[in-house]
Amino acid sequence: MVRHIVNKAHISKNTAHELDRDISAGQRAADVVARFGGSWAFIVLFALILVCWVILNSYILVNYNKAFDPYPYILLNLFLFMLASVQAPIILMSQNRQAEIDRLNAEHDYEVNLKAELEIMLLHEKIDSLKEQQWQELIAIQQEQLKLLSKLIQNYRS
Repeated sequence: MVRHIVNKAHISKNTAHELDRDISAGQRAADVVARFGGSWAFIVLFALILVCWVILNSYILVNYNKAFDPYPYILLNLFLFMLASVQAPIILMSQNRQAEIDRLNAEHDYEVNLKAELEIMLLHEKIDSLKEQQWQELIAIQQEQLKLLSKLIQNYRS
């Protein structure tokens, strides 16, 4: 941070590219699963699978008197429980990674804001210095004008 200020170097960077380079295959897979598991496509697909499961079991039960998973659908409940028990930790891993990304982005934002604040303070000092210099020059010009004016007055009286 300090070296950026001393070297007058840019501190802004795209943290997303840096973080995407350093992720493992497991983290990438967790992100994909969490992205799909939290989408409308997953909800619609899951609802279709449940409806098909119920219709298929009901059709087989009615026509063949023996379904592979009759009502109350215990096998379906087992699959749903297994899906939830696997999907929940994967989504939590993805959320933890996202929290890490957010923390790193917040740190970077803080560094950028701190550098911007320091640069603004330097600009204020420069402007104040220029203002002080201009006041001194203005006073010198006024004194010169007063001398010229007094000479004019003396010449006019004589």
